Amino acid sequence: MQYLYILLVLLISGGLLYWINTSFDHKKYKNIILISLWSFSALFFYKIVNEFWLGPKNFESVKEVRFQKVIKKLTDIRDSELAFRSINGQFEDNWDSLVKFIEVDSFTLTQRRDSSVIDKELTKRYGGVKTYKDIVIVDTLGFVSVRDSLFGDDNRYTSMMYVPYAKDKNTMFELRSGSIEQNSMDIPVFEAKIKKSVILYDQDKNLMLTEDLVQGVNGVNGNALKVGSMDEVNTNGNWPKNYRKKE
Repeated sequence: MQYLYILLVLLISGGLLYWINTSFDHKKYKNIILISLWSFSALFFYKIVNEFWLGPKNFESVKEVRFQKVIKKLTDIRDSELAFRSINGQFEDNWDSLVKFIEVDSFTLTQRRDSSVIDKELTKRYGGVKTYKDIVIVDTLGFVSVRDSLFGDDNRYTSMMYVPYAKDKNTMFELRSGSIEQNSMDIPVFEAKIKKSVILYDQDKNLMLTEDLVQGVNGVNGNALKVGSMDEVNTNGNWPKNYRKKE
């Protein structure tokens, strides 16, 4: 469609220039009209090119850079939430509690080994003949802090709740947790998300409206970037594989 607009501008401009050159006799006014027409045509052509080609191209570049930064934060949030659940059996929806957990809690390092012991019931049943049963013994080897395991010496977890590129630097991801019933069991779930419009607040509004409607395998579907879900047992992000490769 943009090429049709460009062609239309060229045809109209060319037609006007031809008409002026062949039908307009007053040289002074003719030159003024020609200069004005050329200036208008150049400006109109620039606006068309910027709107239909440069604008979307720049939008995609900005979007990719910003989405990558947000995805890295959401990945840290997911890792932190999974660690919290592995120790506490549920997810956390309070940022202060999640950060404190990372700083003070530890994973227990264990080792599982197979063994066997006398089964007293069966031994008695078989008249004293020793009968054994298999068991699994879990040995505690030590402890490792959650912070060291997930982040090492990096303290980025202390600011993982803040949304990159938001207009207000104190804007936080929306964080929720709870449980859903599945197979007669309550399964812990969580969700962290932020709307695309917050990340791309300073971009073209029409391109933003189009971005919010994205549905496909190569884009971030919907109007938000998120990880986890409050509607299903899912701890994945909603970004496609081409973003995951750059995490």
